[in-house]
Amino acid sequence: MQRRLTIIGSGSMAGAIIRGVAGRYPVEVVAREGERLEKLCRNYGGEITVTTLQEGLDIAGKRIIMAVKPYAFDAVAKMLKGRAEAHLSVMAGVPLEHLKSRLDAAYTVRAMPNLAAKYGKSMTTLCGDEGFREAALQICNAFGEALWLGSEKEIDIATAIAGSGPAYLALIAEALADGGVKAGLKREDAQKITQGLFTGMGDLLQMHPALLKDAVMSPGGTTAAGYGALEAGAVRKSFIEAVEAAFDQAKKVGGGKTAEK
Repeated sequence: MQRRLTIIGSGSMAGAIIRGVAGRYPVEVVAREGERLEKLCRNYGGEITVTTLQEGLDIAGKRIIMAVKPYAFDAVAKMLKGRAEAHLSVMAGVPLEHLKSRLDAAYTVRAMPNLAAKYGKSMTTLCGDEGFREAALQICNAFGEALWLGSEKEIDIATAIAGSGPAYLALIAEALADGGVKAGLKREDAQKITQGLFTGMGDLLQMHPALLKDAVMSPGGTTAAGYGALEAGAVRKSFIEAVEAAFDQAKKVGGGKTAEK
């Protein structure tokens, strides 16, 4: 029997993780919002239990997944008492030092999943106390693929790719569909084709991206023409800069305390 997970929060990321782990782990959801807790009960039935977040909530011996907004963490932590077995934070940019100073736990781990956790497809990166490494990887593998990194600097960089990446890919998907419509496709057909394209990309990317590009691009062909237009628009440079900007923002969210290991 798997150990119970206590997920604190009821927003988008918490919901995605709940959907990923419910049925695989016993799950307790803790949140302030009564309506959201009621909805979760309706959606998951006996697969989860719910608890209203209140002052003095005992977390002694529990495995906590902290899924609140970073700005709310300090206030939430003050409401909790006891020493948790483990604290697994999915809050972007909040460093281990700060997590440990606010919430007492035998082990503290940072994790950065993305919303694909809802479909068991998250790419989640982790770092933190080695004593909880295997358990944390097992939990995160329940809603996708998990990778342990060696430092907090690396997880903040990874946040800029895997955490923020769905928004970047959504921009690409929207732009491709818009291009199809501009060229003459019906909107519904353009979106369906784009969705199908993305469905197959995960398997295709088992090949190095450069080799995949070369396999598709024929001399003087349609792909080469389109690729040339993307390079003229500095799309590659823009995405590199997007990752750098997101990384910089992750450091700001964490108060500039990103580890430099």
